[in-house]
Amino acid sequence: MIEVVGVRFKKAGKIYYFDPGHNKLTTDDHVIVETARGIEYGKVVIPNRMVDIEDVVLPLKKVIRVANEEDKKTVEKNKKMAETAYTICLEKIAKHQLEMKLVDVEYTFDRNKVIFYFTADGRIDFRELVKDLAAKFKTRIELRQIGVRDEAKLIGGIGPCGRMLCCSTFLGDFEPVSIKMAKDQSLSLNPSKISGLCGRLMCCLKFENDIYEDAKQMLPDVGERVITKLGEGVVESLNILEKTVRIELEETGGIVEFSLDEIIEEDAVTLPIPE
Repeated sequence: MIEVVGVRFKKAGKIYYFDPGHNKLTTDDHVIVETARGIEYGKVVIPNRMVDIEDVVLPLKKVIRVANEEDKKTVEKNKKMAETAYTICLEKIAKHQLEMKLVDVEYTFDRNKVIFYFTADGRIDFRELVKDLAAKFKTRIELRQIGVRDEAKLIGGIGPCGRMLCCSTFLGDFEPVSIKMAKDQSLSLNPSKISGLCGRLMCCLKFENDIYEDAKQMLPDVGERVITKLGEGVVESLNILEKTVRIELEETGGIVEFSLDEIIEEDAVTLPIPE
């Protein structure tokens, strides 16, 4: 076991583990830590705890110190500088006539680097742009091409459900989403109905899919022959969220709906008919 704290650098960013050293940190504390890209300012989202050593990537970098008021002022100043850098970069992009869309600009805490996030349809030759930016800002420049999902995460917005985007509020990582998940949830396969603002399949299809898979394990399959208290029948459809089964009775041809509770308590559906 090893003691760690979990730190986030963005609102819905990935959580990174650090060695707290002698610091006893609580949720919402702000800390100064060393990362692969330099000294950074982050927020503690997981207080001191012990985890299995297999769950972390060693060696862990240590928390340098708890952030103070001066550090908070530095962060605010960096944000204002980033806004200025954004405007300047837009002008440089137009000057070089580059087919790229600037999404966001970020200074590292120690201002050792400025990171420009952009999207583009293909590869962009931005060597001249980097030279111009380096000459202007007198620091290290990084241009990072991101995908449309990352763009939506950075910008935010309101999804088709009327709530703020999941990716910009609580999803730390993107997970693969497939059209099969939409089929399993009996959703319309119309792209406009199952796509988010980024144009990709909605992330909620993934984290809601587990609920559907668990429910389906409790219910018989569509097309399965079963015996009910009203006679033999075939499963015609399932309502997974309501946990109900519609069965077409062979004797009458009628369709009767049974709830999962009725199936369990009243033995409405028992075993499949043996062949």
